[in-house]
Amino acid sequence: MSDCIFCEILSGRLPASIVYQDETCTALMDIQPVNAGHLLVIPNSHATYLADLGEDTSAQLFLIARRIAAALRNSGIKCEGVDLFLADGEAAGQEVFHVHLHVFPRYKGDGFGFKFPPGYSNKPERSELDARAQQIKAAL
Repeated sequence: MSDCIFCEILSGRLPASIVYQDETCTALMDIQPVNAGHLLVIPNSHATYLADLGEDTSAQLFLIARRIAAALRNSGIKCEGVDLFLADGEAAGQEVFHVHLHVFPRYKGDGFGFKFPPGYSNKPERSELDARAQQIKAAL
């Protein structure tokens, strides 16, 4: 897609600092990193949402993210832990509409984190959890 920044990178029309590439996916440095060493793992074929990816491609993205996480821990870059994050859809915070899996190196005091919404500490009744589970199970 000509209006997709990741497709432009994959085509060679835009620069990138590539860490890994195979026939399915590419891992590259994020140009606006949360912490030093923040990478993205993207499919080489355009897919807007996670559901648009084939299962093999999805599996490869997470396999490479796992390898990248291990490499970050051994790289000398400050990394006491790793977060994986994939925003799927605008409401989830997706800004670039080409699937991308963030790999964030984390350390105590890095200032990054997720904020829980009001009411998070109020646990739902088991019956509500069971009803939601049934809805999702039916959609599988």
